[in-house]
Amino acid sequence: MASTSRDTGPEQRASGPATGRLMQIGEAAERVGLSIRTIRHYEEAGLIVPSARSDGGFRLYTEPDLDRLAVVKRMKPLGFTLDEMRDLLAVLDALDAATGVDRAALLDRLDMFHTAATTRVIALRDQLAMAEGFARALRDELDHHGGPTA
Repeated sequence: MASTSRDTGPEQRASGPATGRLMQIGEAAERVGLSIRTIRHYEEAGLIVPSARSDGGFRLYTEPDLDRLAVVKRMKPLGFTLDEMRDLLAVLDALDAATGVDRAALLDRLDMFHTAATTRVIALRDQLAMAEGFARALRDELDHHGGPTA
């Protein structure tokens, strides 16, 4: 198993192509704000692959891995499917190296995701406004009938 240090975390003698500081799944989960179970689910779904494994087989993550998890975390409340998440991650991965026609096609796909995200945000705002209106109506009923105050 890779040894750990207070300052640097697991040493980089783990197997895999990782560069930079490596962290175990618990630290990755805490830093991104996801549960360990969720990260493992995203790994099984092919959304994230740990950059390395320790000598003992523990998953080890890098900052770019956390960035990928953050993208998935932001997509989830907007109702994107695992396939859509996978597709966006592939677009983002490919954009760094793409040129010419390939780059233009990837940017078009990225723009489609942006449009979909914006549409979903608007729908969520509409739902929130409706929910707030409902809560106000209930408060008005309580006030009208002398119910408890909050």
